[in-house]
Amino acid sequence: MKQKLISAAREVAKNAYCKYSNYHVGAALLADDGTIWLGCNVENSSFGATNCAERTALFSAIAAGKRKFSAIAVVGGTDAEPASPCGICRQVLSEFCSSEMPVYFAGLEGDTIHTTTLGELLPLAFSGANLE
Repeated sequence: MKQKLISAAREVAKNAYCKYSNYHVGAALLADDGTIWLGCNVENSSFGATNCAERTALFSAIAAGKRKFSAIAVVGGTDAEPASPCGICRQVLSEFCSSEMPVYFAGLEGDTIHTTTLGELLPLAFSGANLE
């Protein structure tokens, strides 16, 4: 499944709208029901309005009614310096995904796939649970 997610993320990265950075990123999010949700980065001249590939995939899945996820793959950069989820994406993913969820990341090309967990990427994640 890891390779399937990486391949899907690489394919969708081609659709990135990144005319400001020219930095293509793709994400493939695996829902617990086996469906794969894709996202690419979408930049905007107002940089704060830019959306990352991971959140694009997650928000599409959420809009379709999905709430449980079991893995995500993110691709961007090079084999030597691959993209990993940014801090905002790590926090947003932690709202819907367990800290044990596998996170795979790799360059747009190459054979190296890094494997970690969401908890390793974002230890001590903020939780709104104490706000209720």
